[in-house]
Amino acid sequence: MDLVTEIYELLRTFPQEEKYALCDQIRRAAVSVPSNIAEGMSRFSNKEKIQFLNISNGSLMETMCQIEIAKRIGYVSQEEYLHIEKNVSEIAYMLSSLRKKITNR
Repeated sequence: MDLVTEIYELLRTFPQEEKYALCDQIRRAAVSVPSNIAEGMSRFSNKEKIQFLNISNGSLMETMCQIEIAKRIGYVSQEEYLHIEKNVSEIAYMLSSLRKKITNR
């Protein structure tokens, strides 16, 4: 959820013409990360839990890809990019650890 908050704050600095294009896409991908974790953890079967964690991981990677695009276009600074990249790496590690824990039950 912290990543989503950071993304929303960052997107406020994007040009107005990106409001319904890149901003919307980044916003939806970022929100999908914790949403799929929450939905997956509410499922009863481990197979379903893992499926939702995989979807969450895909959304996380999609978010990072779009942030890199925004950086290349000049909407995101190197410092902002590195900060988000660090957070994304930590979240990816946590998702991987959780998947392993569920798999080994």
